[in-house]
Amino acid sequence: MDLEMAAMGLVGNAGESRSLSFEALKYAKNGEFEKAEELLNEAKKYSLMAHEVQTELICNEADDNKVELGLLMVHAQDHLMTSILARELIHELIEIYKIKK
Repeated sequence: MDLEMAAMGLVGNAGESRSLSFEALKYAKNGEFEKAEELLNEAKKYSLMAHEVQTELICNEADDNKVELGLLMVHAQDHLMTSILARELIHELIEIYKIKK
């Protein structure tokens, strides 16, 4: 697996997931929960695509194909983890908005 392409796959998909999650939050703030849930579901799909890249990298390393850990890969992993955290927290915030409406 080309590490540069893998890193870009992580960054791109994670970034799209994060953006969709924050867009979902905006809809929830306006009481548009159906649209918010739709966007969160789409965000999850991008998150899963990024996670698949990460899983492939982990499997390669488990097969003794060591992955060079450079700044680009650290950056990509950071994007993935923060996007997952954002999506999960936004999901919880949307649930709170639903209760308050």
